[in-house]
Amino acid sequence: MHFLAERTDQENMAGPLKVDYAFDTEDLESSAKIVKFAILKKHQEQDAAQEHELASFEETMLPHMDAAHNLAKWLLRNEEDAQDVVQEAYLRAFKSFGGFHGSNGRAWLLTIVRNTSYTLLKKNKAVDLTTTFDEEIHVSGHDSVSPATTLEHSENAELIREAMDELPADFREILALRHQEGLSYKEIADITQIPPGTVMSRLARARAKLREYLAARIGKE
Repeated sequence: MHFLAERTDQENMAGPLKVDYAFDTEDLESSAKIVKFAILKKHQEQDAAQEHELASFEETMLPHMDAAHNLAKWLLRNEEDAQDVVQEAYLRAFKSFGGFHGSNGRAWLLTIVRNTSYTLLKKNKAVDLTTTFDEEIHVSGHDSVSPATTLEHSENAELIREAMDELPADFREILALRHQEGLSYKEIADITQIPPGTVMSRLARARAKLREYLAARIGKE
């Protein structure tokens, strides 16, 4: 997992982190069918003249379902909740599609997925929404783990996933958007509604915190 190392001229490029939550292709296809059914059911209640809009929506938004599911799963850490959020997000996107005039459908959809996910997290009173947690608990006692050892173990996808699961939601989110979806700082800023400078600083803190969690887990081995 090379993004854990210090970055220089490569900072403007998305790193190679690809730690997807595992889910079967059949599950994704099933979710797509459910989303299509829900959209079609809603569409049947409207004028048949909107058939073109429906086709345009499917062509523009359905290809991004895997990205939507991935972000929802990283934020919610629960498959059932993630599927519910993706379906709700697609229904919201379809309802608002008439007002979408941009060229970046993925970023627009992920914004809706993000907002829908955070609404559920707040409803469930999740305690990990932000980075306000006890630094000393997760930092002290792991300085003996060398950077080389951390990088060696960081190639373990399961270890990375477990470490990321311990991060606050805003850290999980920014790592997923940058390193899994390969979004630019500007795209992430638009999705998360924070300045690009804050995106860069939060990403740096998320990487550092992930390194600490990896060192903590390696130290327990």
